[in-house]
Amino acid sequence: MKVSVGVSLLLLCFVCRVKAVTIESCPLATGNLLRTEVEKTLTLTCINDEGIEPSNQNELQWFRNGAQVNLAEENRRSRSSLCVQPVTKEDNGVVFICQLKGDASVNSSIKFDVQYPPDLNDTKEVYVEETSDVVLSCDIRANPPVTVAWKKDGEVLDLTSGSYKTTNNGITAQLSITKAKRDVHQGTYFCEVNSSVYGIMGRTFNVMVEDKVLRFPVGPTIAGVVVVLCTIVFALISRRNTIIKVSHL
Repeated sequence: MKVSVGVSLLLLCFVCRVKAVTIESCPLATGNLLRTEVEKTLTLTCINDEGIEPSNQNELQWFRNGAQVNLAEENRRSRSSLCVQPVTKEDNGVVFICQLKGDASVNSSIKFDVQYPPDLNDTKEVYVEETSDVVLSCDIRANPPVTVAWKKDGEVLDLTSGSYKTTNNGITAQLSITKAKRDVHQGTYFCEVNSSVYGIMGRTFNVMVEDKVLRFPVGPTIAGVVVVLCTIVFALISRRNTIIKVSHL
């Protein structure tokens, strides 16, 4: 009985001495996920547990997506802090890890969930010649992801027509118009973006369909003109030589 109690106490002491590091954040994270927005300032603090004795091997290290962060010597001991300012779109999905220098298995991590709207709410003037193709593009990169709808002159666009085609890769949404016609395609188009966080926004396109301008190929035209001029010059020279010979007879 005494042996069992002794073993239990020994195991309990061992568990209490397990090495650990923890990350505290401002603002507070939910689990290991820290939700924020662009232009904000974040502070991360990594803390040694009391059972870790100060030493070179027990220094704290920070990694951002696997790349080590340079720290001042005084910022590597029992507490180590990082400040991210300002938060940008590129910080979305980034993972910070704090670990012991001498034992990478003793670590803690935190992931950024950066919310931001698409960069829209502007107007573009678009000119296209009759029977030519044109592509209207919207930058819809955002977090959380958005939904997209295309409108023409205030009405939801009928995409069943073969002259329209839409694409959306989550970063850019495009509306392609094939062989534009003034009576069909000229008007005001709106790329409507709906965000569950930021609401409705979008980009306006004023599409003007112009008369088609006839263009002649410059290279062949110049070559033709040169040939004609050379022919005329040679004809004149030949004519002049004939006249000279006749005058000497």
